[in-house]
Amino acid sequence: MNMSFERYMLDMVQPMRDDLTRIGITELRTPEQVEESIPNADGTTLLVINSVCGCAAGQCRPGVARALQNSKVPNNLYTVFAGQDKEATAKAREYLAPYPPSSPSIAVFKNGELVHFIERHQIENRSADEIAADLSQAFDKYVD
Repeated sequence: MNMSFERYMLDMVQPMRDDLTRIGITELRTPEQVEESIPNADGTTLLVINSVCGCAAGQCRPGVARALQNSKVPNNLYTVFAGQDKEATAKAREYLAPYPPSSPSIAVFKNGELVHFIERHQIENRSADEIAADLSQAFDKYVD
């Protein structure tokens, strides 16, 4: 792949990354960052598997943003970008068993244990408000 194409791809994807980082979600770009963050996190953790697809833009990212306006929100907020940060995404997916790879998708962990998961098929057929309501219910249930 030539450098100008790689730069183009980075520039094209950056706004999709910014949709989550500007609302306080930390990107995990390497497998080491994922390994340091997900299994050892105290309290409740949100992990968004971001992607370039239309349902990520139209439903997933806006749904996550709305859910983070809930009165209870996880104290750890992370994202990995499928198809971009491939090794980090692969490492994150190790913590999502028994679910198959799915992007976009949204996970909630409590003290490192997966307690709630929204797969792609549950994103692409629902509105951002429905996803926000689903996540808000999970936050109310699992966030202390």
